[in-house]
Amino acid sequence: MTAQAVRERAAIDANTTEAIADALWAAWHQGRHMPAEWMGRLSMDQAYRVQLALLDRFAAVGERQAGWKVGLTAAAMRAQWNIHEPCFGFLLASGHKPAGHHFRFSGITAPGFENELCLRVGSRLAGPGVTLEQAVAAISHAAPALEIVEKRGPFSEDIALAMADNAQQYAFVTGAEVALTPANRDFAGATVEVDINGAVIDRATGAEVMGGGAFLSVQWLANKLAEFGRALEPGQLIMSGSFTKQYPIAHGDLIASRFVPFGTVSASFA
Repeated sequence: MTAQAVRERAAIDANTTEAIADALWAAWHQGRHMPAEWMGRLSMDQAYRVQLALLDRFAAVGERQAGWKVGLTAAAMRAQWNIHEPCFGFLLASGHKPAGHHFRFSGITAPGFENELCLRVGSRLAGPGVTLEQAVAAISHAAPALEIVEKRGPFSEDIALAMADNAQQYAFVTGAEVALTPANRDFAGATVEVDINGAVIDRATGAEVMGGGAFLSVQWLANKLAEFGRALEPGQLIMSGSFTKQYPIAHGDLIASRFVPFGTVSASFA
């Protein structure tokens, strides 16, 4: 393919991405997510480009990006959904809530939660070719966190469209940040105990994330974003993948997740 042909193809792809993003943006404002008319029509690459185009639309109306999320970090989850790698979505500052936040249950569509470490980027990290050592060096802080997700459509029926719809992201709740030191950088060895309404329902270690801890999520994310001309910027937050499976939330639930050595985070839904 000639250089001119490559440029023309890129222009066509960009126009298509913008047209799809316009359609999904309009559907979102009608309260429709993963609209049926777009089922089965997007590749994963195109879905991510649409997702990023939607992020740009949020920025254009005054929303601020807080960072990124990494999902499907467990090999078993990827096998379940027949996908060969993790996924990413974006975080908006308006979705960032402090520990103890009270959510209005009726305002969330089929809510669920995941138990994660929220990492702060201390120095710019741009792929391709980011190494694990570079990922470790780029992260300055970690906080106990809950990702609040919405089951806005048939996720398992169209993974690509779910990615365009920002991978179920609704909000994220964080506890106090902890500065990273050589003594607490072993994310794989961190643990979580998950409590719903006073009953412990799960315990897990950080090794469940990417098979070796959350720094692997950072490395993957930096290299994946490079495919779309983006990088991890100083100050951005990364929801780095759940230690446990995703759990549903019922009306009236009080959730508390205790991460060792990073502290406790909680949220309630009424």
